[in-house]
Amino acid sequence: MADTPIANTHQYEAWNGYEGRHWADHQARYDALNDPVNAPLLDAAALRGTDTVLDIGCGNGSVTRLVARRAQHAVGIDLSAPMLERARVTAEAEGLPNVTHVQGDAQVHAFEPATFDAAVSRFGVMFFADPVAAFTNIAGALREGGRLAFVCPQSFDRQDQAKVFAAVARHAPLPDLTAASAGGPASFADPARTRSVLSAAGFHGIEVTPLDMEQVWGRDPSDASAFLFGWGPMRHWLRDVPEEAVERAREAATEAFGAYVTGEGVRLKMSCWLVTATRA
Repeated sequence: MADTPIANTHQYEAWNGYEGRHWADHQARYDALNDPVNAPLLDAAALRGTDTVLDIGCGNGSVTRLVARRAQHAVGIDLSAPMLERARVTAEAEGLPNVTHVQGDAQVHAFEPATFDAAVSRFGVMFFADPVAAFTNIAGALREGGRLAFVCPQSFDRQDQAKVFAAVARHAPLPDLTAASAGGPASFADPARTRSVLSAAGFHGIEVTPLDMEQVWGRDPSDASAFLFGWGPMRHWLRDVPEEAVERAREAATEAFGAYVTGEGVRLKMSCWLVTATRA
């Protein structure tokens, strides 16, 4: 059970069900997708050896462990029990005693006030039920002048992944992933909205900088397609689609992934925002 009340019950159920287990079971695959942003994210956070740092939506704990190697103490918070168990086991195996993992919802978790020197997040802040409330709570956990740095996606139509999804959608219905609605992956795709939310939450000096990276989706197109169709949201969207249509969609995805084959696997460009701010 989570250590504090949960505001975002829908996300809690997803990340403690199939989705969270899939991420935990495929830790290396998901890190291959997202690790390219680690260095710019942590450099932007300007971590010091005396810092206590919060990792928001820490998942399997890749960023938390990197923070622990730069700072005095790292605390990772996430909704997902399966992913946190993976994070704890990995941190112990890597000999990192200065890491703490907490199951909770950062929007409502009762952080000790003014505890952290910095807060970071790698794709972990887009799904808050109430972003202003969440960032207000996080701001309260930061010391005066505390630093915030996070990475989030730009709009979906700017991603190479959109072309793969378009191929799938010719055979099976998919939701509109370009919608920048609150609580979705594109919720901070608009920099103006990001600045508005963070300002209302008590941050200043807000900077939103474009950041492009290449994600490794698989060894070859078939491997990439199999991974995509095992991903929780894709399984959810296709749960009522006839098997023949799903197979055609899978074949279309495999063909679309073929355009991104390199000598180092299937690599797709992802366009992100690197956001930094300071607690007022």
